[in-house]
Amino acid sequence: MYYLRVGNPAEEIPVVRVNDSFYDLRSITSDIDKHFLALGAEEMNRKVTNALENHQLENFEISDNDRIGAPISTPTAVICVGQNYAAHAAESGAKPPEIPIIFLKHPNTVVGPYDDVLIPPDSEAVDWEVELGIVIGARARYLSSPEAAEKHIAGFVVSNDVTERDYQFEQSGGQWSKGKCAESFNPLGPELVTPNELDWASLKLWSQVNGETRQSSSTSDMIFGVSQLVYHLSQYMVLEPGDLINTGTPEGVGLSGKFPYLRDGDVMELGIEGLGTQRQRLYNAIPDGTSSGDFQ
Repeated sequence: MYYLRVGNPAEEIPVVRVNDSFYDLRSITSDIDKHFLALGAEEMNRKVTNALENHQLENFEISDNDRIGAPISTPTAVICVGQNYAAHAAESGAKPPEIPIIFLKHPNTVVGPYDDVLIPPDSEAVDWEVELGIVIGARARYLSSPEAAEKHIAGFVVSNDVTERDYQFEQSGGQWSKGKCAESFNPLGPELVTPNELDWASLKLWSQVNGETRQSSSTSDMIFGVSQLVYHLSQYMVLEPGDLINTGTPEGVGLSGKFPYLRDGDVMELGIEGLGTQRQRLYNAIPDGTSSGDFQ
């Protein structure tokens, strides 16, 4: 099924899309949060199906003026995989990794798929990164195999791992998180799609800046696949319901030197087959303020 959240920040309403109809989920859950996601994809879908059959869900109308929020409430953790596409590793000047490279983003970077993205003051190297996001359902710890990992996945999302490259490499002290954690640096959604709806191993993904193509690839080109990543991470940390895993980005980012970095007024558009599309406009952040745009 297809889950989304609609409304102003901190006021989002949980909604499910069935074909072309939308239904309010508040009769069965207060949010698309860790408690709902802990049910697991099959039980989530079963609960919704039963509620629909018993006429417990009201129709929900979405207008063009309604804000679409991130499809999950703030996760406990945002765990990211670096250089997980060989061509992207090459354009970064690195060899393909032999084991997954892991770093963390602050969970408060997560915003809606159409929210503005803020360029930090004095920043000169903000970059785009379209990524397949994994949302954890059942708690995962010390999993026995990659095959065992699949039942711990609640669904998939489009994720934009926005990055400030100078912060990431020149001001990092050897770690990457400084370049990843500025406010609004992880647009997510528009929908959380459960695993039964798509073949996550072979999805087209793409990005554009101001209408010009930047990235065009497939998740089949990932070095470490979805199940392998969830299994691997569970050996080093406990994955909780609602946690987000960004699985890496393909080639075609600004770091390659082929394209200019993002500037005030630029528009990013990106999407993944079966998961929908995003669109964000960039604005310069105002120190001690909000932004020069309509940041939500």
